[in-house]
Amino acid sequence: MSNNNAIIKVGDWIKAISHDGELIIGYVESFDLSEEITKITVTSSDHDELVGKTIPILNNMVKKLPNSNVKNKEQIYHLIDLALATGDEDWFLELSSKLNAIRELVKSVK
Repeated sequence: MSNNNAIIKVGDWIKAISHDGELIIGYVESFDLSEEITKITVTSSDHDELVGKTIPILNNMVKKLPNSNVKNKEQIYHLIDLALATGDEDWFLELSSKLNAIRELVKSVK
């Protein structure tokens, strides 16, 4: 799906505004182009009851978040916590690998 000059696909992190005007941060579970609906698993929202739920949002209300460029261990730790909270095993493994690479680099420098 193309939206806001970015191609959105399943697994992408997005922000959206609900029909009640609440900010939603989450990731794409699925989308239906014919019905113009994106299903989002909410990880953060102005409406606390939405967190952890998968909700439908109109495609034109969804904006892809930029990919993060992790720069340090603290950022990776935070993202690992988020991967665990969302149950995203692949992302957890990818982040753990980055963390291990940083550790190995530090060891080689010492």
